[in-house]
Amino acid sequence: MGRVMVFVWLSIAGIVVVLGFIRLAPSDPLDWNTQPEFTEDKTFRGGVFRVVRSGADGLKRFHTVASNAARTRVLAGSVEDEMVTYVTRTRLLGFPDYTTARQDGDLLKVYARLRFGRSDLGANNDRISGWMAQMEQAP
Repeated sequence: MGRVMVFVWLSIAGIVVVLGFIRLAPSDPLDWNTQPEFTEDKTFRGGVFRVVRSGADGLKRFHTVASNAARTRVLAGSVEDEMVTYVTRTRLLGFPDYTTARQDGDLLKVYARLRFGRSDLGANNDRISGWMAQMEQAP
């Protein structure tokens, strides 16, 4: 019985360490405030690319929506810099997802991706679709 309890306590400690790392791991703006070149929408296992003809104020409207979203904060950049990266954490475990939005003329290019794991189960696609819908409704 003693070995089982030791195993249980070591397992619990391991889980706490992993979850603590996920929650507290630093996010270097130089690593995350970047965006690859893309010209069309694409969905992949860990995130999405979205390209929207938004007009010159698209990033400003997107920023208004994203910065008011639950569990989301600005990591780096600004509307004036024409590129902003946001960190959104999951409700229960605090897994970080990164969203970089960049104004490119009349196009708004949004790149959302996960940090840990291999699949986000569509969370980035759902979040960005919701933000885009809110952005289009805003005056």
